Amino acid sequence: MMSEGFAAFALRARENGITDPDLVSAFERAGRPHFVDAAHRDAVWSPRSIPIECGQTLESPDLQIALLSALDLKPGQRLLEIGTGSGFSAAVLAAQADRMLSIERYRTLAASASEQMKRLGFDHAIIRHGNAFDALEPEEGPFDRIVVWAAFDRLPGHLAGWLCGGGVAIVTIGLPDEPQSVVKLEKIGSRFERTDFAEARMQPLAEQKAFYL
Repeated sequence: MMSEGFAAFALRARENGITDPDLVSAFERAGRPHFVDAAHRDAVWSPRSIPIECGQTLESPDLQIALLSALDLKPGQRLLEIGTGSGFSAAVLAAQADRMLSIERYRTLAASASEQMKRLGFDHAIIRHGNAFDALEPEEGPFDRIVVWAAFDRLPGHLAGWLCGGGVAIVTIGLPDEPQSVVKLEKIGSRFERTDFAEARMQPLAEQKAFYL
């Protein structure tokens, strides 16, 4: 039975122009309450972020569905996620993607997210402890879709090497203390077509993986 919190979230998503029933269903199927501590479960579908382990946060469901809707994931596409966090967005994506790889710099979070994938039966979803693009092997790319849950200080040109022609990357651009823009980058030839579509407050993309957490 649909909870009141999820129903309110689904209504907000529809009011914001997100009408893909498969994406909304994927949010419900993933079971967001399983990804947070019991103390935060009453607010799990509220339009705010929630603290998780390692000093990180789980983004609001409203921001997450906005980014994943813009990703426009299609069946059969190869997906890369940078910043697994709790694993909730990875679970949503795994419900739609045939092949996906998610990279997390914190070992604790990567291990927890891997357990969540097992719980949901998403054996095709690979969670890897590592540092962003440095954790990838050349033969693993390119990808059709990339989503990054961290902020770049400028347009990340090196993304082009990991993205297929016609591929889409969703990234946040801006310094921590300045307004940040969530942008959709579509690779056309050797260039990106950029569309700014939301505002966010993301932590900067870390330079290396965490060795002690």
